[in-house]
Amino acid sequence: MSSNPIGIFDSGAGGLSIWKEITTLLPDESTVYISDAKYAPYGTKGEGAILNRSKINTELLLKKGAKAIVVACNTATTNAISHLRAQYKVPFIGIEPAIKPAAFKTKTNAIGILATKGTLSSTLFHETSKRYTSNLNVVEQEGNGIVELIEAGALFSEEMEQLLKACLRPMLEAKIDNLVLGCTHYHFLIPVLKKLLPEGITIIESGPAVAKQTKAILEKYNLLNSSQQSVNYSFFTNGSTGVMANLMNLEKRTIKKLD
Repeated sequence: MSSNPIGIFDSGAGGLSIWKEITTLLPDESTVYISDAKYAPYGTKGEGAILNRSKINTELLLKKGAKAIVVACNTATTNAISHLRAQYKVPFIGIEPAIKPAAFKTKTNAIGILATKGTLSSTLFHETSKRYTSNLNVVEQEGNGIVELIEAGALFSEEMEQLLKACLRPMLEAKIDNLVLGCTHYHFLIPVLKKLLPEGITIIESGPAVAKQTKAILEKYNLLNSSQQSVNYSFFTNGSTGVMANLMNLEKRTIKKLD
């Protein structure tokens, strides 16, 4: 079982940012990645629909031999991971907005959180936010349309830049000094955000912490790969193979289409 791959799924290509962190920290581990782009974004869907897609992705990964599964999607984590852990026997690693480090680092007592509606409205998000930000000014902003533009290959478009300016405006007015990215897709916005944000604002994402947690879980369950087999990275999508390839400089032919 330890030589089996780590399974990773997201509502699209955003979770590739998590894949990169995991494979950097754990270079001896094989992975299977599923992009459920046909049904992206999850953030606009109800809890039932999100849970259904999460189960479908989980079962696909299990069929491909996943020894542990990373839910590389904030919305799927906050809405479905407790159900997945109750139903399936493999370990699950989730992801949620990095509110805690932002709350500890702020000097202006104001932080911004850019996330999807599905994440911002979830019980888990509210519990985490309440625990760490009760004395802070927290500016929550739904990134409506951002995931769709990324999945359409319009990451560096004028439309994206204008959308981000509108999202950032209330945060800048509140004088935030930390911006939490609450969606794995938003990792790819960092070059654009750095262009739009004034100096002194720290951008915080969850990727490195998820990679460390993945390693800790594999150690806990004695699942770290100890074999001498060559590492294999498999990618599957029901959306655009081109968008996935371009975001991570992958060869398009290495990404397989899901039915």
